[in-house]
Amino acid sequence: MLKIKAGRPHKDGLIEKLKTSEEFQREYLKASIEENFDMPEAILMAIREIAEARGYENLAKEAGLSQKALYKILDEDKEAKPRFETISQLIQAMGLRFTVEPIQKAKVS
Repeated sequence: MLKIKAGRPHKDGLIEKLKTSEEFQREYLKASIEENFDMPEAILMAIREIAEARGYENLAKEAGLSQKALYKILDEDKEAKPRFETISQLIQAMGLRFTVEPIQKAKVS
């Protein structure tokens, strides 16, 4: 009988990768926003994972929020609906900014 070793959970590997690279954090969040523009909970999940990689205390401090407030905003067990201003604070604390681009339409040949 073939024994298959269980690997580490995907989330653990993702958090480790996010810890190693701010560029990866940026690309991960950008992809999440682009691919999940109609699913704010998925975008919040990406922000939550980046917060976990950076450390909630550090990100909260950089965003001008209390650690308790950040946990409340990003709590996956509750249906958090943070204000745009709060998300903007978090994005800026990550050293990022929002931009607006035209939607790329697929070319039909």
